[in-house]
Amino acid sequence: KKKFRSTITKTFLVSKNTTDAQTQKIEIDFGNTHEAYKSKDNIELLRSLLVFKLCTFDFLVDKNKELMDLSKKVFGQRLFERLMKMTFYGQFVAGEDHNSIKPLIHKNQAFGVGSVLDYSVEEDLTQEEAEKKEMDACVSEAEKESQGVDHREKKYKAHRQFGDRRGGVVSARTYFYADEAKCDNQMETFLNCIKASGGASVDGFSAIKMTALGRPQFLLQFSEVLVKWRRFFNLLAAQQGKSGMDALEQKLELEQLKVLCAYRTEFDFEYVIYIVSPRTIDLLDWNSLINDRTSISNLLVIPNVETGQLEPLLRKFTVEEEKQMKRMLQRVDVLAKHAVENGVRLMVDAEQTYFQPAISRLTLEMQRIFNREKPIIFNTYQCYLKEAYDNVSVDMELSRREGWYFGAKLVRGAYMYQERSRAEEIGYEDPINPDYEATNRMYHKCLEFVLEEINHNRKANVMVASHNEDTVKFTLEKMNQMGLSPTENKVYFGQLLGMCDQISFPLGQAGFPVYKYVPYGPVNEVIPYLSRRALENRGFMKGSQRERSLLWKELKRRLLNGQILYKPVY
Repeated sequence: KKKFRSTITKTFLVSKNTTDAQTQKIEIDFGNTHEAYKSKDNIELLRSLLVFKLCTFDFLVDKNKELMDLSKKVFGQRLFERLMKMTFYGQFVAGEDHNSIKPLIHKNQAFGVGSVLDYSVEEDLTQEEAEKKEMDACVSEAEKESQGVDHREKKYKAHRQFGDRRGGVVSARTYFYADEAKCDNQMETFLNCIKASGGASVDGFSAIKMTALGRPQFLLQFSEVLVKWRRFFNLLAAQQGKSGMDALEQKLELEQLKVLCAYRTEFDFEYVIYIVSPRTIDLLDWNSLINDRTSISNLLVIPNVETGQLEPLLRKFTVEEEKQMKRMLQRVDVLAKHAVENGVRLMVDAEQTYFQPAISRLTLEMQRIFNREKPIIFNTYQCYLKEAYDNVSVDMELSRREGWYFGAKLVRGAYMYQERSRAEEIGYEDPINPDYEATNRMYHKCLEFVLEEINHNRKANVMVASHNEDTVKFTLEKMNQMGLSPTENKVYFGQLLGMCDQISFPLGQAGFPVYKYVPYGPVNEVIPYLSRRALENRGFMKGSQRERSLLWKELKRRLLNGQILYKPVY
């Protein structure tokens, strides 16, 4: 057994408060193939090379699902499953169930890499089936009766041509609402992942999606309400001469708000706005909305500046729609409580911009409740959005004022093509940054802001979810500058299983908390997931030959050293 060759180098830095204080500077060589692939045998390296090469052929990628269906017919189910486990399934999926994935989880853990379990079974719907499900789930009874006679915004209404939310999305799973029983089943799946993550490691992570836990009609409607209230506050700020101020510093006069918004008696004003003092309203603390015992539909009210009244977003909600909205919140609450009980941190995935205001708001409410002692709930921020930095900074400031732990997962984003196409066709502003470089700048700006907060009070935490080596190096550089140690467990890194091992494993072996998203599920039922991995890797592998060249380099090194039968030792 070869001794572990650490890539950590120590330097001595002078602290501002003490002299000769010793801190640790981390330097990692991501080109060191011995460290990057020491957890892999030669067969695994060859499989990676084969899969990544196949992902560069456009015909194979474009027709991957048809080819897999044809292979199943030609070879039969058993031989097809064996071929998949030798190639794509073996590369990107850990196993079929909780028991079969344990060996891989334990091996990765031995080499410093944790796991975020992800049950990757998806419905194999046609486009027509997906569109029908989405329209049924997103259009309320009141909308059906009114036939367009309402004051809803186009962005926050369902549109059949974009009903299949899988379109143009390669790196995110999509859930379609069927009924409440299915949402309960999906909650149980998330609960099983939380329990398994708690048993697999001391500081496990698990991820959930809000659209899996209830009828998305509520997310659309609540998002529209939140956005319209923000606009109303911006109008008030302008009228009070505060439009040029930073959002965090705007204080609005309560009396003027009441004059402009002569609310109707059936709506309780304090359900909509959290009043900080008798004279002022704090824009941030307004975001700390809602008594969860309130009838949910009473919260779905918007200000009408012309009439000076609060108006319901929709004319009425059925009893069942009220129950559906409440059940979504209850399922989220159950998952958060189980995460606390199992010592697992819960990441709420980001989704489309017409759902996201509601998802972020609900996640923030969970953070205010469950992040008092330590970071349990993590919100996800999509840095391809123009408003990403504003969202991060506002939520961070709220956590600072209220004294809870801020938890963020930073991603670039999974819905760019779909978002751009929808905005153009339906007719609203494109929410996406103009180009990839702008997204990179936004990502680094948000990341540096969170790292500075960690440096100042150690109550913020961030998951750097990125396959971009430059972003990881940027993070390490900033951590070194700020004297942030990986052993503090404030900065985490995340990549997908089967991708970018040259980043994940050197980080893990150097002592950084790093995690792989570990998909699992039966072969036949994860075909949609594997199809997306092929599509994502086409762009990834065409854009960079680095991973393949490193794999070849390590194979050659082993052959020259006589390690033809190399096996990982752990």
